[in-house]
Amino acid sequence: MSAPALRLRCIRAVAVEVPMKLPLGTSAGTIRAAPLVLIDVETDEGVTGRAYLFCYLPAAAAAIAALLAEIERTLKGERIAPAGLWDRLARRFKLIGVQGIVRMAMSGFDVACWDALAVAAGKPLAAFLGGSPRPITAYNSNGLGLMAPEAAANEAEELLEGGFRAVKLRLGYPTLEADLAAVRAVRRRLPDDVKLMVDFNQALSLAEALERCRAIDGEGIAWIEEPIRHDDFRGCAELARELSTPVQIGENFSLPEQMTEALAMGACDCVMPDLERIGGVTGWLRAAQIASKNSVPMSSHLFPEVSAHLLAVTPTCHFLEYVDWADPILAEPLAIVDGAAVIPDRPGSGMVWDEKAVKRYRIG
Repeated sequence: MSAPALRLRCIRAVAVEVPMKLPLGTSAGTIRAAPLVLIDVETDEGVTGRAYLFCYLPAAAAAIAALLAEIERTLKGERIAPAGLWDRLARRFKLIGVQGIVRMAMSGFDVACWDALAVAAGKPLAAFLGGSPRPITAYNSNGLGLMAPEAAANEAEELLEGGFRAVKLRLGYPTLEADLAAVRAVRRRLPDDVKLMVDFNQALSLAEALERCRAIDGEGIAWIEEPIRHDDFRGCAELARELSTPVQIGENFSLPEQMTEALAMGACDCVMPDLERIGGVTGWLRAAQIASKNSVPMSSHLFPEVSAHLLAVTPTCHFLEYVDWADPILAEPLAIVDGAAVIPDRPGSGMVWDEKAVKRYRIG
């Protein structure tokens, strides 16, 4: 790829809290609004690159903004070359550690830098990265939290709107019987050709996971996601050996190095890196090569607007996780047609903020 010459002028960070159409009830709690940090990387040449972070807690937004200000102080005037800037920042933050909100801020900055370069080149990000924009098969990950079995079945049917042929159900009820009831109610209601993924959100001990996952192993599930603590790769490997249903992990991989470690231990059958944890676009591209080398299917976690572009250049592309959380603050939300994300024919990721909505939902 030929990268335009751009130099960093400033970074703007704005925190918003966007109401979600469907509450997300997980074993860790219920989320009713999405706290996001919107990032604008402005260049001396007048090009702006955009990204957003999902910061889980509104209180984290101010800390992320402070770290982005430090990134600006460190790199102001530097040429936008994302991989090199990542290495500079990794050295800058080495003693505090490139983890948690430090890694999130760095990743958001990285995504916005890649967006700026693609915008300056006049190409969609997927094309700028050497791929061809194409529809990316998605599963609907909105809603379907912990609820009564029939309510879950009703909501699962609603999530097929837009032509989705795959949805994700959260598990981790107080009992195995309740988990099984939810799976069976949803599976009965969905057409046979619709895939059903399930996600425990790390709710179980290894012993519990072996019991529950064996119980649902024959229920027609596409994958079982994060049944135990995300970094217990030894336990995940035991589950992967024991189950016929694929084990999915990866949203909590901290940079590509941890993904390499997990795959070396046989901890999963498929992976789903998260942009703000894997290291932005720069980290994703490295992770995609690792997945390809190991012939492991690779899906995305959140951030569908950018992840669709990245999956288009991922050799083992599997599924896009679709959530609509950012739609209210986007001038043109990501389109879903026949269950696939349509990569927009606009420069960069295609994201432009709806400034009126940003003002409405702004916090802090």
